Amino acid sequence: MNTGWQGRLWLARDYCLLDGCAGDTHAHAHYAHQLMLAHDGELRLMVDGKQVQGRRLLVPSMQQHAFIESGQPMLALYAEPLSFRLEHLQAWQAEAPTEPQALVEHLRHWPRPALDRRVEQALLGIDALLLEKVDAVDLANRVRLSLSQLERLFGDQVGLSIRRLVLWRRLRLALAMVLRGSNLTDAAHAANFADSAHFSRTVRSMFGIQARALHNLQPQLVD
Repeated sequence: MNTGWQGRLWLARDYCLLDGCAGDTHAHAHYAHQLMLAHDGELRLMVDGKQVQGRRLLVPSMQQHAFIESGQPMLALYAEPLSFRLEHLQAWQAEAPTEPQALVEHLRHWPRPALDRRVEQALLGIDALLLEKVDAVDLANRVRLSLSQLERLFGDQVGLSIRRLVLWRRLRLALAMVLRGSNLTDAAHAANFADSAHFSRTVRSMFGIQARALHNLQPQLVD
């Protein structure tokens, strides 16, 4: 059985969509909610140390999981909690289309929740500083809040601390570069990782795979 990740990957601003086969993974947890729709048979996962299986599975943000076996054909949505609330995905899980273009079109019109204006400003500030050092205190000052107040807002509306959100955004940037053909070293440096080893460790921690496995996927950008 093929143990590598294969298929087409749609990249959007706040989600990505994989239509293909899952490869081998180690237990991992990432920021995105993960909705998996089986193409053939049932999917089998370990979630928080317990085996679960079914044709439609939803793993919430930051919940540890791993595929029990590789080569499971599926359509998998990785949706950022900032834009996709877990309860809405749970309500939609049973009727989500299993055809990629239909799913992309539905997600294009998905109503994104409104964020506190100061959180939106802080997120814009983070994106503008991704290639530099992001100082959380300075970021809070920019939006006229104390650091504790901004961290509290991030916990409520983003679901991550400022530091972890910065890491996620840097990872997202580097992943997009690798999927477009950059080597690991160039992508790591462009996204302000210390080196390719740091980038690779982050990929393994968050997605349970080797970073080089990304080269097997065929990327397509979504407006």
